[in-house]
Amino acid sequence: MSDQTGPFFMSDASFKEQQDRYRDTVFLPRTAFPMRGGLPKREPETLARWEAMDLDGHIRKAEAGRPVFTLHDGPPYANGHIHIGHALNKVMKDVVNRAHRMAGYAVRYQPGWDCHGLPIEWRIEEQYRKAGKNKDEVPLLQFRAECREYAAQWVAKQAEDFKRLGVQAEWAHRYVTMDFESEAKIVQEIGRFLLNGGLYRGLRPVMWSPVEKTALAEAEIEYHDIESTTIHVAFPVVKDTTPGKALTDVSAVIWTTTPWTMPANRAITFGPDITYVVLRADETAEGSKVPSGAKLLVAEDLAEGFCQQVGIAAHHVLYTLPGSALAGVVCAHPWRGRGYEHDVPLLSADFVTTDAGTGLVHTAPSHGVDDFIVSRANGIEVPELVLDDGRYAAWVPHLAGTHVFKASDPVCALLDEARDEAERAGGAATGLMARSKVLHSYPHSWRSKAPIIYRATPQWFIAMDGEQKLREKSLKALDDVTFVPESARRRLTSMVEQRPDWCISRQRAWGVPIAVFVEKRTGEVLRDPAVMARIVDAFKEKGADIWYEADPAQFLGEGRDPADYEQVFDIVDVWFESGSSHTFIEGQENMNVPADLYLEGSDQHRGWFQSSLLEGVGTRGVSPYKAVVTNGFVLDEQGRKMSKSLGNVVAPADVWNSLGADILRLWILNSDTNEDLRIGNEILKQQGELYRRLRNTLRWLLGALEGFAEEEIVPHAELPPLERYILHRLSELHGLIARAVETHQWVGVYPALHGFCTTDLSAFYFDIRKDVLYCDAPSDPTRRAVRTVLDVLHRALCTWLAPVLVFTAEEAWQARFGDENSIHLAAFFEPAAEWHDAALGEAWEHIRAYRRIVTTELETARRDGVIGSSLEAQVTLPLTAEERSRFGGASLDWAELLITSHATLVEAEGGHGAPKVERADGEKCARCWKVLPEVGEHEEHSALCRRCVSVVA
Repeated sequence: MSDQTGPFFMSDASFKEQQDRYRDTVFLPRTAFPMRGGLPKREPETLARWEAMDLDGHIRKAEAGRPVFTLHDGPPYANGHIHIGHALNKVMKDVVNRAHRMAGYAVRYQPGWDCHGLPIEWRIEEQYRKAGKNKDEVPLLQFRAECREYAAQWVAKQAEDFKRLGVQAEWAHRYVTMDFESEAKIVQEIGRFLLNGGLYRGLRPVMWSPVEKTALAEAEIEYHDIESTTIHVAFPVVKDTTPGKALTDVSAVIWTTTPWTMPANRAITFGPDITYVVLRADETAEGSKVPSGAKLLVAEDLAEGFCQQVGIAAHHVLYTLPGSALAGVVCAHPWRGRGYEHDVPLLSADFVTTDAGTGLVHTAPSHGVDDFIVSRANGIEVPELVLDDGRYAAWVPHLAGTHVFKASDPVCALLDEARDEAERAGGAATGLMARSKVLHSYPHSWRSKAPIIYRATPQWFIAMDGEQKLREKSLKALDDVTFVPESARRRLTSMVEQRPDWCISRQRAWGVPIAVFVEKRTGEVLRDPAVMARIVDAFKEKGADIWYEADPAQFLGEGRDPADYEQVFDIVDVWFESGSSHTFIEGQENMNVPADLYLEGSDQHRGWFQSSLLEGVGTRGVSPYKAVVTNGFVLDEQGRKMSKSLGNVVAPADVWNSLGADILRLWILNSDTNEDLRIGNEILKQQGELYRRLRNTLRWLLGALEGFAEEEIVPHAELPPLERYILHRLSELHGLIARAVETHQWVGVYPALHGFCTTDLSAFYFDIRKDVLYCDAPSDPTRRAVRTVLDVLHRALCTWLAPVLVFTAEEAWQARFGDENSIHLAAFFEPAAEWHDAALGEAWEHIRAYRRIVTTELETARRDGVIGSSLEAQVTLPLTAEERSRFGGASLDWAELLITSHATLVEAEGGHGAPKVERADGEKCARCWKVLPEVGEHEEHSALCRRCVSVVA
């Protein structure tokens, strides 16, 4: 060994020459599985191959006799191409279904669509407007036919989008709510509520869209900030029942953000436990509308703030009195003498607080749920003053024809007149005391984006309480439902606890009619099972259009005169329709009812989860689902809601056309789907990198397994400790997947699988075992043991990745087993019970921890120029007896584990010692690149070490 060349005698040129000589004797990985996925091109080819081989048919045959798992599909709306939220939800469902199938279940997944309702009506009306046509002049059945055709087109287009995502489903056996069979089942469910007494017609305030001219459900509402006019209004007391007549010449003052509801005022509510004061306005600020000397009733806690808001510069309190003393007091409407002659009583109500306002609440029973309840409880009328388009009716004095959203100025003008007139007459303060603006959150229709109102109209309701006890039964049913995440339980239960009676009627044309009759003489709804049966049979044969075409006598039967009955043409809420969809799978082979799982976005606690629960419990007494999984919403990379105006919308088609559907699927399962998710170019780029690592793992496995035969398999008991450790890690991962199948909690599973591939395999096991694979003889026991484990790894990873990377796992499976096979007909790989060895796993965690310490020292030596690579090193490892015992007593080849040419274990003196890294003695083998003194011993193969000589000789 010369000092000039260090441990290497051979010149670089000579070494390269010898390396080339033995290149073909090294067993390098070989595979046709490409490094680049080329997913946008390859995925459609895979879909075509699956269709050609009738993969779905093979799946159905393979499932015969298995236990059944049913995930019932919540129907997306058939209106436009799918968005990223659709992709998220459908992929999650597909992963759950595929995982259950590979875990041994029979899985039938029927995709569904919501096809009725306002958005489709609007699209057709929009087409009419562009063509200069008036919707009201189009025959109803023609209009419905055009809506049906529009929905059918989008069902077909969305189905193709979902297929492109790799979603496996019974596409030819889907359900849509506009199928005749579906419409018949929906009306049959309406009939169940009719016959069990749960359905009734009543006048109640409901959320109403003046733009769409229909009632809305809570799930159809979104909130936006708007600026509203606020007013303080004085109501003069005309009947004083308080002790000592404390309210003589006093006015009760209310505050409201909805001046347009003033015509509907019928009462003022107070809190019985709130303390009130009568204050006198001694001095008013410039511009204040409060008459000097006015005596005003407000809550004590709000008095100071009230004076500031209405411009009272100085005041003093005349009386203090408890809220309970206000019972029996009556005020006049500020517009008394102008057509508003009714009394305005003060009523006790627990909902009154001192959070804002005056502690006295303007009560308009036509336009507020609490207002309605307290007014009805006290026998107060509920007037109908606002038409369906938001204009005041003709019988509303002074405001007839005015739209409520343009009513602030005329209402305030009338209140100003009332105040001025009262001031001239010397009476108690009346009318407008102050006007201002407030920015606050206000409900809007999610379709039209326009603000809504509460409006009392006759509607059809399903009672939450009363004889059927729907609320109580529904809450009890939820006790037996599993929620993922568990925190979602409280969200749904609180909504059921608080919701009013379910308003199921809509005043539109495209939908399933509430097919009932009302007797004109009594106003009672007809509850006749025979009539209902005839209606259902007719709907099965001809669909819901028959309700508009047929003579009512066809349904009423003999003995009833159609002239005596009102035929109801309101359509049913689309949430009732989708909530009834659990009935669509009843009686079908291999379908569980109740379903094992419902899986939708978190907004469906207000929507489908709730409507399905109420429908199922109300008609069958049980929840239609055993478990509920909730996914979050998709935001952009900055956490903002996606919108076209921001230009941050990520369309699924753009992703699969540029990166592939598998990348989109991987993003979903690598995310915490229990929370809101983020997506954008950078995030997708990161997912592409994660995908590349997984693909490279599969590619390396395939290359290293070239020509693998069963004869190579080594029994588990004969495997080296490292191989047994890798199989133990596989058993741990299998436990993670098995728990996910059982609990429906997939968050963290695929990040763990990716971590295993990158950390346990690529950076550890593969790195260590490359030398054995590339350089040992094919018959060598260790090489056979490694290939035994690689065979297991390929089978396990392909099957475990298959629910998510549906195209890539198929490609990696067929690259080894041929195109006539499909990973989607395989079961999850299940490790043998003996593979799980907790003691072995713990020992190897200690070994790996110590290995990281040594590899850090090797990297330092490389940076310092002591060695060029780890194979040029020899290391001395000082270990205590305790450290060795933590390694499990296994006979370890530390040179192999550290990828060095030589390693020596010595007893550590005086405790733990630092590893020592030096240049290895000897020459570099031209075949395996280890530096060993024995290189050069063989005359014919002087450039090789003994191991390599034995292989090539």
